[in-house]
Amino acid sequence: MTTDSSSTNRAPAEGISTFKGRERALRADRLGTGGLLLSVLAATAPLMVVAGVMPTTFAVMGIVGQPLLFVVLGAVLVLFSLGYAEMSRHVHNAGAFYAYISRGLGGTAGAGAALVALVAYNSLQVGIYGIFGFEVSGLFATYADLEVAWWIPALAAALAVGVLGWLKIDVNAKVLGVLLVIEVLLVVVFDIAAVADPGPEGLSLHAFNPDTLTGAGVGTALCFCIAAFLGFEQAPVYAEETSRPHVLVPRVMFLAVTGVAVFFALSSWALTVATGPATIVPTSQEQSAGLLFFLTEDRLGAAFTDVLHVLFVTGMFAAMLSFHNVVARYAFAMGREGLLPAAFGRTTGSSGAPGTGSLLQTGIAVVLVLTFALTDDKPAGDPTAPVLRLFTWGGNIGALGVIILMAIASLSVVVFFVRRGAAGAQAWRLATSAVAGIALLVIAGYTVKDFDVLVGAGPDSALRWILPGVIGLALVVGLVQGAILRARAPETHARIGLGNEAFQLEKEAENTP
Repeated sequence: MTTDSSSTNRAPAEGISTFKGRERALRADRLGTGGLLLSVLAATAPLMVVAGVMPTTFAVMGIVGQPLLFVVLGAVLVLFSLGYAEMSRHVHNAGAFYAYISRGLGGTAGAGAALVALVAYNSLQVGIYGIFGFEVSGLFATYADLEVAWWIPALAAALAVGVLGWLKIDVNAKVLGVLLVIEVLLVVVFDIAAVADPGPEGLSLHAFNPDTLTGAGVGTALCFCIAAFLGFEQAPVYAEETSRPHVLVPRVMFLAVTGVAVFFALSSWALTVATGPATIVPTSQEQSAGLLFFLTEDRLGAAFTDVLHVLFVTGMFAAMLSFHNVVARYAFAMGREGLLPAAFGRTTGSSGAPGTGSLLQTGIAVVLVLTFALTDDKPAGDPTAPVLRLFTWGGNIGALGVIILMAIASLSVVVFFVRRGAAGAQAWRLATSAVAGIALLVIAGYTVKDFDVLVGAGPDSALRWILPGVIGLALVVGLVQGAILRARAPETHARIGLGNEAFQLEKEAENTP
């Protein structure tokens, strides 16, 4: 396995503890191309994006050119993926983002990135419980005439996800795959129906006109839309659990990011076709998250719409499970490398799953759901409180964290290959990484600037700096931890980013006569 200049041709730093036993490594050969692709695509929650993110972006930002935004963002993320995927050929670690950043920018930066990743993916995962509980509660009220508090199905889902998190990753991939394929097929059926029965303006391509991307809302619309892509970057997290990570991880990343860009661009265009570009904004403002269901009932009937409501919920469950798996693996990698207690760095039983990391994520989810339930002011307050708070806050905190990680990882890719003396051979990848990193920093800047809009708070609300401050605090605490480890436990600091490779290097050193 190829490593960077900090670990090539040297034995492990003195004092690095040997990772004895299979419990210190995730089980290989569990995922092929299909399983890996389904695992990462499930996090994008395609039906949740089409039914929730797209109408919100049309309604709040008033940007008709949302389909073009998905094309633009897809191009930016392909540029990002060129360097990120090349990095994945050299570093195979469940820590993904922070492992790559460690290899390029050093262990202290890696420690900061590790905590940001842990907070960001936890926020994304837990945030979905709000909208999940709200939607399931609505289904009970509609079809069973039964009032169920939103937090009851949310807690039930947290426990179900926790149980699945203990199973083999290939079992999880099958669950995710079935749910993902069904919801994608239903969205495709709607897309075809919209094209076959367009609105009053016919098959208009106006939404792809660059003139539609003007006005103050474009920057914030970028923030909304880039969140829809989150998931493709998770492929390297599963590298240790594939048979050929240097081949499968880059392949899956490119399939995921291009597939998501095309799918979302066409689906958002189908929404404009169904209503007409001139009326997509006012219709979205009127229907809100009910836009897709309003349009399908008119074209495909009530039965199809009922099925779509159910798959909307199962798609959210798939996304929660996908993010749960990622958080568990980040916790595993951090435990293995001394950034979390050693108990997190062990796998569980015959499944080879990171069980302690899974328990950690489940515990965080349960605590946060209960916290929001106890502070929920229903019935006197807003009945959509869990959506507006837990989902919106968690989703945007998590999205900001991942955008920042992608930007830093782009810089790390450049530094990594320059330090290896490969700048010439990798020149075009380094150029694309630099361009993508700058673009991602711009998007991160817009995200912070417009955070009050993203979370539905007023311009004078303290939430506009408290919520993004969660990511800033995680970064600072992580950097401080890295600096302390460098001063007090250099052997642990030297291990950051090496993952199971530290174990492999020690075995080689022990076997050397």
